[in-house]
Amino acid sequence: MRFNPHPYQQAAVEWAIEKPKTGLFLPMGMGKTVITLTAIQMLMYDRFEVTKALIIAPIRVARSTWPNEIEKWEHTKSLTYAQILGDKQSRVRAVQQEADIYLINRENVVWLVDYWKSEWPYDLVVIDELSGFKSPQAKRFKALRRIMPLVDRFIGLTGTPTPKGLPDLWSQVYLMDQGRRLGKTLTAFRQRYLIPGRRNGHVVYDWELQPDAKRRIIEAISDICMSLKAEDWLSLPPCQYLQYRVQLPSTVVSQYKQFEREKILALSEDEVITGANAGVVSNKLLQFTGGAIYDEEHKVQHIHDAKLDALEDLMESANRESVMVFYYFKHEYIRIRERMQQSYRIGAIEGIEDEEAWNNGEIDLLLVHPASVGHGLNLQYGGSIIVWYTLPNWNLELYQQANARLHRQGQTKPVRIYHIIAEGTIDEDVMRSLDKKDTTQKALIEALKAKIEN
Repeated sequence: MRFNPHPYQQAAVEWAIEKPKTGLFLPMGMGKTVITLTAIQMLMYDRFEVTKALIIAPIRVARSTWPNEIEKWEHTKSLTYAQILGDKQSRVRAVQQEADIYLINRENVVWLVDYWKSEWPYDLVVIDELSGFKSPQAKRFKALRRIMPLVDRFIGLTGTPTPKGLPDLWSQVYLMDQGRRLGKTLTAFRQRYLIPGRRNGHVVYDWELQPDAKRRIIEAISDICMSLKAEDWLSLPPCQYLQYRVQLPSTVVSQYKQFEREKILALSEDEVITGANAGVVSNKLLQFTGGAIYDEEHKVQHIHDAKLDALEDLMESANRESVMVFYYFKHEYIRIRERMQQSYRIGAIEGIEDEEAWNNGEIDLLLVHPASVGHGLNLQYGGSIIVWYTLPNWNLELYQQANARLHRQGQTKPVRIYHIIAEGTIDEDVMRSLDKKDTTQKALIEALKAKIEN
């Protein structure tokens, strides 16, 4: 295909070329991949400023999305690439191969840094989904931190650099400027911009922004980070967010309330509710609303079929249009498949052939875990209906990225996103937080605390 860039895409390409180290904070569906490949092609073969580019991405994206995009465009199809994936022997072969672009998954970054040490050969490093490096304690961040002084150019790509708020931003910007803008250390960043939130003695559970910190942070990084809003540039079909509410049987409601009370009371006995233990309780409550739960021996205990019945109704009302269904727990995948397989062609995304089958209209019901399609996959040609069987566990980034698999460039139909909500349950709390775009640990903990007080 010939690449005819939108004005914002041309602006982003020029920005990436002019700024040696930068972040492109562009929403999902705006073409971050082709923008980056265009910049790489120009830097390599027009300006001769780059000889080898390393692209770090989620494994599925490194395996299929980037190669597909390289081969798709007329101006990039001559770029050669090697995939540093798989076992050690395969990775070593790929590393030693001559290529323009080297693709690697995030989990192997530490290995690659150790392999090269001070002989690091890549003069351009691209991180696809930079928010995957938001933790300064992660080994992958520490490994890149060591070699970034050896890198001439850096491009960080993400649509959600701060899914849990601006306190997540320090490590991502550090990879661009080694701390010149937000502080050389995380401690310096916190002293300059943050104040402790919930704490227990010296242990701080979360951090909040100082007054006026948001403006100061944005001002500090605006010269190296390009941020655009999709609605300012793209004419996408409309997207409806709909709730399909279900009532659980009265006996199940009683079970749920007892289960909820016991779990939350057990949680509150420790007096301090942390994000970790609150997440465990939330997980159990979401399973309950879905109709089954793992017991202490990890066996599945069936509770109700209310959401399965609702999904069946939604599939029937779709009138043979293909539907993408997001589930969260493995037993949900099994139960949905068993219920629907007699009436519909069911698929899952396990490889490029599944992506093609969906886009070719060969799948009626696509069962997807949101984490498996969070980044990079182009599924907008196969359908325009999404059903959330179970909402993501307070994960706004996962929710937004998953929805953007259909609501993105190339989609020609209005998109409908249904949420099956069990009334009077944690579903309502999670939905409320997603609507407010507030899915921090604080929101989860406050929701559980409210139930204790009531």
